[in-house]
Order: sequence, then C-alpha cells, then structure tokens
Amino acid sequence: MKKIYLLLLIAFSASAQEWQAVPSLPVNANHQRFDDVFFLNDNLGWAANGSNAAIYKTTDGGLTWTLQIAEQTAQLPGNYYFRNVEFLNENIGFVGTLTNNKFLRTTDGGVTWSIVNNFPTTPQAICGIDCVGTSTVYGCGAYFSPAYIIKSIDSGETWQYINMSEYAVALVEILFVDENTGYASGQSNNGGTILKTTDGGASWTEIYNTNIEGEYVWKLQILASDANVIFGSVESVAPNLGKLVRTLDGGTNWTSHEVPDTDIQAVGFLTADHGWMGGHNSEFLETTDGGQTWTNIHVGSNLNRIQIMSNNLAYASGTTVYKFTNDLGNAAFVEKARTPLKAAVNPNPVKDKLHVTIEFTEADHLRLELYDASGRRIKELQRDDIAAAGKKSYTFDFPYASGVYLINLHTNTGRQSIRFVK
Repeated sequence: MKKIYLLLLIAFSASAQEWQAVPSLPVNANHQRFDDVFFLNDNLGWAANGSNAAIYKTTDGGLTWTLQIAEQTAQLPGNYYFRNVEFLNENIGFVGTLTNNKFLRTTDGGVTWSIVNNFPTTPQAICGIDCVGTSTVYGCGAYFSPAYIIKSIDSGETWQYINMSEYAVALVEILFVDENTGYASGQSNNGGTILKTTDGGASWTEIYNTNIEGEYVWKLQILASDANVIFGSVESVAPNLGKLVRTLDGGTNWTSHEVPDTDIQAVGFLTADHGWMGGHNSEFLETTDGGQTWTNIHVGSNLNRIQIMSNNLAYASGTTVYKFTNDLGNAAFVEKARTPLKAAVNPNPVKDKLHVTIEFTEADHLRLELYDASGRRIKELQRDDIAAAGKKSYTFDFPYASGVYLINLHTNTGRQSIRFVK
C-alpha cells in the first residue's frame, strides 16, 4: 500500500510541473527577447536581454532579479546587443554580444564587467558560449558569418582564435561534454550543420547536415543522463518548417522531425522522448514521443534558450524568462508577439530591378537572401552592418523568370520573409 501511495505521489508531482513566467523581470517595450538565460545551480542565475543589452542576476531561482549592467551607462557606454551569458563559477562569467568586437568578462559575479581585448584575432560577434571544467571556455560566432571559435584554458585570461571557414559559413552554438570532446553547430554552404571535435577544437568532423541551403542548426542539447543522446533545433525558411534532429548513438545516426513553426531555435529535453522547442513566433511546443507529434501548451513566446537543470526544474528565455516548476504565483504576465522590422518590396510586382526598404530600429546586422516559392535558396543578395537606427534601401538586378519569390531578412532580432511577384 505504501508503495502504491508513493507512486501516486510521484505521478501527481510530475503532472503539477508546468512552464510559468518568472516575476520581476521588465519586458522590452518592443517585445523583443531575453536572448539567453544561464543558471549555475538551481537558484543562482543570470538573464541576458538582447536589444536592451542588460544583465540581470537572481539568487532565489528567479523570484527576484537585480540589474547588474545595461548599455548607455558609465560602465558600458554605446549601443550593444547581448546574445548570451554563461558563468564558469560564481565569480567568472562572460557575455557574448552581436556588437562588433565586444566580448565581456566579469571576475566578481557580474558586479563589474570589462571588454576582452587580448584576442590574437578579434571576433566580430559571439553567438554561443560554453564553460567546461574548472577553467576552459569556448565561444563561437557569428550567425551572419564568418565562422570561428574562441578558446581559453585559463578562465578567460588568454585566448585562442580558431578559423572555422573550412567547416562552416556561420556558427551559432557550441557545447562540450568535457574539455576535449564537444560540438558546434550553425550553417554550411549545404545547410544546417553539426560538427564534432575530440581534441579540444584542433580538428573537426561534420556529423550532420540538413542539406537544405539557408537552414541553421541553431541550438544543441546533450542529455544529462546519456551523452550519446543529442538534440538540435533547425531554423528554416518559409514555407519550410523547422525541425528537431536527434541522435541516440553519439551522432552516427540521426532522425529528423518537423516542428509546427519555421523559426525554431530553442530546444530542451528531460528524456530522450519528452521535451520542448520554440522560436521567434511560437509558444512552447511539447513532445512526448521524440518529436513525432507536438502540442502547443500556450505558454511562452519568442523563445531562444531552454536550460534543463533536472527532471523537475528547467529555465528558458524568450519574451521574458520562464521556469518549469510547481508554482511561481505569476498569473498576471501577459504574452505579446515580437515586433518585426518594417520592410517592403516596392514596387511589387517587380520587373528587372528588386527594390527593398527596411526600417531598422537600432544598430543591427543583416543577411538578405533570395528564395523561390518552394523555399529553395537562390542566392545571398546582401550582408550589411547597420550602424544606427534608420531606413535603408537596397536595389538588385533581378534577371529571373516570372513567378513568386521570397526575400528573407535575417537580423539580430529574428528572420522574416516578404513574398513578391515578378
């Protein structure tokens, strides 16, 4: 009888777990995202607000937050975009930015930050960070290319710069099992790619490719209970759907399942079969059968990162920070969709010239790509570094057959497509 009661209690506790918005974090006025969240243990964590360029710290599992750093202050003057945050220990941490040549480090738990400026080759931007062991730190970039990895084996005092152009055109995520064995993901000329190293980044082997040009493998997760189980989120381009890719044998064999959204980025699994995904335009999407079917749980928005702490605790970043827990008592939080950039093709239909106008709300990066109506990538039209807010216009020759086309804008705050006709 006691055994039956215990099983019922465990089942009840598991069913009571749910995703909820944490209290006390401000939401961007333009509904853009917290790009990252990182917890060192169940209670101590940090959240990185992207376009507002702010770092918040919590010591009580997200119940309360303290603002540690924000742009336009004496400590950090300028216009920044914070992509990620990660800590090696309670004192030493790092913030990767999408701001040219800016990578931040703290040695006092985030009270003060300094710009790292001792790279042999300065990285343009850092999109992924992973701290492993007691003193090793990896970073990678950038989603808008080129592809490179940075590495430190002395807690960020000195750095290596590894040119990854042989393997990829863009890197977004880096994740290590130990100091030597790890994975990086992003985009190659052929599609979304996953790379593996067993010698601390000296050499790499591609272990997976989506083989659809324009796709990224955006985030990776290694299952804590089994390092052979690895998940990847695939961000695609309309009309193609995003995907979950999964291996159960360390990368020898992979399965791929479509997810009901295009811009899939976040991925986090409790077991080999039970987990969640999400992206710029989706709420938490849950699967209990390894990605074969999905359920929208109608919580969350603009998701980018899911960090699994245990079978009963997880955190995620999106419009705000979310926690997988029993009860936060925060029912008042209201989700709002992100605000895409104002962009237009004019005139539409086009003739021999394609004219695109984009209104940027802040400093940004732009990848402008042309696709046909089926989602097949035709070519990259433009890469541009946007110095400040304002309207920019682009004109391209358009020697293509009559038909329907898509122009895809990829910026710091998301991807969006414009449909037009020739």
